[in-house]
Amino acid sequence: MEQRSRITNAFQFGLVGTLGVLTALLLGAAISQTATILTYVAIAIFVALGLDPAVRALTNRGLPRPFAVGIVVTVFLGAVALLVWAVVPAVVNEGLKLIRRIPDFIDQLITSDWIAYWDKQLNGSISTAADNFLTYLLDSSNWPTLVGGVLQVGLGAAAGAVGLLVVVILSIYFMASIEGMKEYVSKLVSASKRERFMALTDQVTYSVGRWVMGQVTVAAIHAVVLSVFLSFVSAPYAPLLAVVAFVLAIVPLIGSVSAAVFATLISLVSSPTLAITVGVFYLIYLQIEAYLVSPRVMKRAVSVPAALVVIAALMGGTLLGILGAVIAIPMAASVLLIVREVWMPRQQLR
Repeated sequence: MEQRSRITNAFQFGLVGTLGVLTALLLGAAISQTATILTYVAIAIFVALGLDPAVRALTNRGLPRPFAVGIVVTVFLGAVALLVWAVVPAVVNEGLKLIRRIPDFIDQLITSDWIAYWDKQLNGSISTAADNFLTYLLDSSNWPTLVGGVLQVGLGAAAGAVGLLVVVILSIYFMASIEGMKEYVSKLVSASKRERFMALTDQVTYSVGRWVMGQVTVAAIHAVVLSVFLSFVSAPYAPLLAVVAFVLAIVPLIGSVSAAVFATLISLVSSPTLAITVGVFYLIYLQIEAYLVSPRVMKRAVSVPAALVVIAALMGGTLLGILGAVIAIPMAASVLLIVREVWMPRQQLR
């Protein structure tokens, strides 16, 4: 009879435990070092799943999948090129204008009656903090530090451009090979359950893709409506606010409210009247988005309870920021779909 090896003394126990801890540390260090690459891969898979429903729509009309992928890729690359050519320069220009406006805004804010009252109540703490900030900003001896910060921002922008190129290439690859990837993964399942696994995987990927496409559409509508409104009221920083609103609004529920708060606060730099106007606009638009826009756009996607959306967004945002908040919601939707299609029917038969 074969005897299993056992840990017979404290030395072996400590050695095995130490090796386990070292292995965990090495795995953690490896994941930390490749975090950027893993993030690019996650974004690319997310984009590929979001574009897959468009590919399926074209294949359902009789087009071969390679041609459908080619059409969708061409439109996708055109949208990315248009974004880089038309939107990015305007956003950078508006951001620089906002940065130059901050010292004047701080000066006006300090001299306002409301701030002056609270500054008096706090024994001049507000005015002292503002003076220290402006003194640091105007002191030439601090400029090398500021220049270093600008250099770091420039390097970050260059890394972001490279990351965008990597994400685009990976997205095209994943979109072209998504069917082959699903078939390969299905071979890990026993042959008797492979057909059911493929059907469930296909349903999950399609539903997640519909959710991604729907949420991006809702965010785009949000950004366009905000841009038109800000242009109508002649508000400054409209391109900047529209782009930030688009990025934030991709996260359901929390994102739109965050975009409203951000736009209102930035509008306060120009005037309190404009901030109130933007706030009133958002009070109306958020109701329209919640009860009219989102239900119509997301009606064919997986529905996720509002409480689960908030929990998933908070957990994902804590781990990976905005990207984590966005990815966590379709993951929660996938889990709900699997529970509904697999676990609940199995429990019903017991």
